[in-house]
Amino acid sequence: MYGCEAWTISKQTQRKLEATEMWFLRRMMRISWTAKKTNDTVLEEAHTTRLLISKIRKRQATFFGHVMRREKLENLVTTECWKENAVGENNEKSSLKA
Repeated sequence: MYGCEAWTISKQTQRKLEATEMWFLRRMMRISWTAKKTNDTVLEEAHTTRLLISKIRKRQATFFGHVMRREKLENLVTTECWKENAVGENNEKSSLKA
């Protein structure tokens, strides 16, 4: 899931991710792929739900919020204040030398 924040998830990709998630779950529970068990039955036996897609969507939303905040006031205040301090410190040091 490394870098999933930038993934574009189509319906086909979503189906493949869900199938992979179920394959992992079946492997962990040692359920053969030839066993005639539905995905719902496997999920009930594991006492879980499908989590992979929801985790990816949550990470994408968090990343989107991070990117949107970058352009807002928080970034301007912190970067502009830093620039002013850096310029002011240089001026003070040069005035002390003179």
